[in-house]
Amino acid sequence: MADRFSLKDHLFNAETVGQLAGEYAAALPGFDADCFREEALAGFADRELLQRLDWLADCAERQLPRDFPEMAEALEAAMPAPLDPARSDDDFGQFIHAVPGILAVRHGLEDHRERALDLIHAATQRFSMEFYVRPFLNRWPEETLARLAVWAEDRNYHVRRLVSEGTRPRLPWAKAVTLTPSLTLPLLDRLHGDMTRYVTRSVANHLNDIAKKEPATVLDRLADWRKAGRQDGRELAWMARHALRTLVKQGDAAALAHLGYSTEAPVEARLEIATPSPNIGDVLAFTCHLSAPDRLPVLVDYRISFARPGGKRAEKVFKLKQAELAPGEPLSISKKHRLKGDATTFTLHPGRHDLTLQVNGVDRATATFELR
Repeated sequence: MADRFSLKDHLFNAETVGQLAGEYAAALPGFDADCFREEALAGFADRELLQRLDWLADCAERQLPRDFPEMAEALEAAMPAPLDPARSDDDFGQFIHAVPGILAVRHGLEDHRERALDLIHAATQRFSMEFYVRPFLNRWPEETLARLAVWAEDRNYHVRRLVSEGTRPRLPWAKAVTLTPSLTLPLLDRLHGDMTRYVTRSVANHLNDIAKKEPATVLDRLADWRKAGRQDGRELAWMARHALRTLVKQGDAAALAHLGYSTEAPVEARLEIATPSPNIGDVLAFTCHLSAPDRLPVLVDYRISFARPGGKRAEKVFKLKQAELAPGEPLSISKKHRLKGDATTFTLHPGRHDLTLQVNGVDRATATFELR
């Protein structure tokens, strides 16, 4: 059986640590690259991903100046070139370059706020600093928000993205921030018209976070942005779909209406499962048949209710298709859903599973399959 993929070993290994050691040694006279590399690698075995980041910072710190302004200057001198400015999306950077952010929080949060934020500004152009700006938002909310307002106009799109991503209410893996939407939405007002998808994706994710508690606030903001016309219509439509995805999965009528879908649409639906008894690791093959007496747009999702130990259930919603139905023109959609047996985030268990077809947020048909 093949070994499972290890993200922490992929990110932190002899090659990546050697790269970081070389960057420090090339810029900092007296930096012992071999000592740093050997110490860092020796300490990885019992540490998880984020702990390895802290450990890298520990190892680097031992060879850096103790005075924080001098330390920040050394860290900036050792930084590689900024991430490719020709790209516009999916350019997160390398985790090894998180070290300046860790040390900015560790040594700059209390007594060197402005210098630490300068370091974060430089570092986020090499690796996203959303984890490390958040302690500053909690400790110095007014001052940090003022800095972010300036960064929202920065020439570098990684800096602009940090303004949205760093203030997200529910950023995965990160510490919570004590900001309300009234404080962060003015920043998104400035960013929603950005021409870079990396930025607008973050804005949409930020709105999706807010929508989980304040759906009306998000819908009102999207309507305001639509009226303002600062963003390309197609890009804003994409942002709205992404921002409202949780509400759509929940069948929220107002969110669906904003996207042009009616929960009252007269849709007839039928499900056919071609593999009623799949094994874990196989595919669940099914086809849904849709028809309507009127021409209307449909947003088609499907939901699986998974069997869990002890008789419990767990549900997940999956996207299927956006389409338009027309009278006398039935639509059939086939799907093969891989029932992964080696997923690291969700374990499958044998038993009865339910497949539900959701059209415009409303359950239209259900079928059952037995997972073996």
